[in-house]
Order: sequence, then structure tokens, then C-alpha cells
Amino acid sequence: MSLDLLVKNAVLTTGETSVDIAVKAGKITAIEKGITAEAERVIDAQGQLVSAPFVDPHFHMDATLSLGLPRMNESGTLLEGISLWGELKPLLTIDAVVERALRYCDLAVSQGLLAIRTHVDVCDDRLLGVEALLDVKQRIAPYIDLQLVAFPQDGFYRSPTAENNLLRALDMGVDVVGGIPHFERTMEDGTRSVKALMEIAAKRGLRVDMHCDESDDPLSRHIETLAYETQRLGLQGRVTGSHLTSMHSMDNYYVSKLLPLMAEADVCAIANPLINIMLQGRHDTYPKRRGQTRVREMREYGITVGFGHDCVMDPWYSLGNADMLEVAGMGLHVGQLSSRDDIRYCYEAVTTNSAKIMGLEGYGVKVGGNADFVLLQAEDAIEAIRMKATRLAVVRCGKVIAETAPRITNLSLEGRPKTVNAADYSPNDNAQNGDNTRQTTLAL
Repeated sequence: MSLDLLVKNAVLTTGETSVDIAVKAGKITAIEKGITAEAERVIDAQGQLVSAPFVDPHFHMDATLSLGLPRMNESGTLLEGISLWGELKPLLTIDAVVERALRYCDLAVSQGLLAIRTHVDVCDDRLLGVEALLDVKQRIAPYIDLQLVAFPQDGFYRSPTAENNLLRALDMGVDVVGGIPHFERTMEDGTRSVKALMEIAAKRGLRVDMHCDESDDPLSRHIETLAYETQRLGLQGRVTGSHLTSMHSMDNYYVSKLLPLMAEADVCAIANPLINIMLQGRHDTYPKRRGQTRVREMREYGITVGFGHDCVMDPWYSLGNADMLEVAGMGLHVGQLSSRDDIRYCYEAVTTNSAKIMGLEGYGVKVGGNADFVLLQAEDAIEAIRMKATRLAVVRCGKVIAETAPRITNLSLEGRPKTVNAADYSPNDNAQNGDNTRQTTLAL
């Protein structure tokens, strides 16, 4: 039987080496050594890492690439970002949102990012962002799994039309129920919003992903209510608390109560390392709080933790490039997750853990799984994070949809062009580094 694609001599994140991966009709049909079948295309991985694609479980695609519109966030704070987004919303058009989103998706593909959960603001009565991203979702379906969250950015109760708009968005086909309880006018309203939104999700059979306690206030404890409502409504495994930055400031005694409640309810968590470290602790002088939630402690309780990118060149964050390896690298540094096992866990936070949070089916480099994977210029997951490894090939449904030339130096010590492998770099390596070649070709 002729294959569509055969990848030879690959390393997997499980530690298996020198394996071949056979692909037929968009599925992985075999993973073993020495496959000899004919294939339409053969890729020699040359001992480099083949990984499941990267997953971003928390993003804002309706705002992405809008930096400077209508002005810059001069303070760099979360609240000015929210205010600036309020100024931008009336100026948005469907065509502009779609165009920016599609540009971002092209970038994402080049980075091996093939699944994204994006929050879309429903506090604009036009639901323009919803309409635009539903269009984008359909357009990019051949190469990215896009999941939309109905997000009442201005508050489910604080914004007078948010409740009706959220229900309209869900009727239009939005996938997940969102919320922002800490942004309501009072703690009591925040608690009420969690209860109401969870009941909407339970009635419709939908997942939940709330911006929860994105604050330095240790008394912002809506995650406790989220865990309670998850159990009350039987939504275990379908609910996620995003950000949870107040947990960084909570006292240890309360956290010792909170984490078992989250674990018991099987509530997932998403940290957003780049944005959390940038926006939190803004009222501190020194010592200055880091802001990222308690990833290590959650892991110890068996809570599923994913890492999200959150923002790219928008009112809240002026940087970003769809690189989930950068997100993983920031997460491990901020969380002091420095053991080899910790670093591998951070890789899982941008792959398998986030895929679980999104409920992706057929995900993973496994027989019978979807033929979606990335060939990285690295020999293992740790090296991939350390070097922010080049995505040599990105495969979707068994087709190569993006390729990037390997990093090379202009000259080796012998005067010959030389491929730069991450393993070549060590403190005693005297190789000269010239301009790196990094050019991506998309085939979408």
C-alpha cells in the first residue's frame, strides 16, 4: 500500500528514537522502526523531534495585530488596555478583524500552532467580532482547529446587554461559555455571574472558560465558586479557570484549601506567562510580585494546567509572535520550573495539556491519531524550548503545509556552510555564528 507521507528516523517526545511514521488518508497508520512502504513524500527527520502540534488554549483573536489603534497603551496596564479596547470596538469592521485574524493564523501555522481557543468580546451589540471570527473559523478549518469563547469583556452584569448578547453568540455557533467575574462591580455580582454562566453552559452542554481572578487582590476568590458550581452542575473536566493570578498573592493556608477543591471538581487552569508577568504587580514597588498562578502546586494536585499566549500586538501587549515555545520558556522561568521533569511539563503545557483542556479529538503522535505534527530542529522537548527550535515542517492531515529552512551558520571553522543543531551549542562551543537563515514557506 502506498502511503501519503512517510517520516523516517524521528525522535518522539516519549523518548523513542529512530522511528518511522506512516501516514495515510490524514491518519497515522504506523509508528515503528524500518518502515519500507512507498510514499508520495518521504521526509528524513535525521534524528530530530517530531511532536504533536502546539496548542494555544487562551487567545484574543478579535484584537490581535491591532496595536496602535486608535492609540498606544502608554501605561502598559491591564485597565488601560481594557479602556483602549473600548475605544477601538466602535471602529472595528468585519473585514478588518477577518484580515488581521487570517494574517495571525498564517503566522501561527508557520510556528506549528494548529489549535487555538480564542475569546471573542460579546459586549458589542453588533456582535461584529463574533460574526468575523465565525467566518475565520470556517476559512481556516483545513489547517487550524479554532474554538470560540463567548466573552463578556465588560462584565456579564456590568454591561447591560451582555447577557442577551452572550446568548445570541452561542446561538450563532460559539463553542464555549466565558466570563470575567472579578471585573463585575462587586464581589457579589461576580459570584452571581459565575453561577448564571455555569447554568447556561450546563443547559446547553458546553464547556466553560472564564477569565478568573486576573488580579493582584488575594481576596479575589471566584475560582472557589467556579469549582463549587462545576461539581453542583456535573461539569467536571469541562471547566477552566484562566489567569488565576490572584492565587500568586493568596496566603498558603487558603490555597491549601482551594487546590483540593479544584482537583476534586476536575477544574483545569490556564496560565498566560507572557501577559501575566507583564501586567501583574503594577501597583508594587519592591518586592514586586510575579503574578503567574501557582503552576507547580496545581501540578502536584493533579490539576491540568495549560499555558496560553493570550495577546499578540494588541491593546494589552505590544509583542508576541505565535511562538508557544516562547510561552513555555517564560512559564518555566517565572514559575522556577527548572528541573528536567519540570521543563518537560512546560512543554506539555503548550501541547498535550492544552489539547485536553480544549477537548481535541485525535490529537497526538499515535497510531490512529490525526496526522497533525511538527518536525522541530531539536533532539528532545527540553532542547526545543531552550533553542526555540525551528519548525522544519508542519504537517496537517498528512500534508506538509509549512516548511522552514534549518538554522545555518554562514561559515563553519572549516569554511563550509554548516547546519546549526541545538545540541551543538555548549558553553565551550567556539563555532562562529553568522546571520541565521529562517524563511518559512506556507502551503495552505
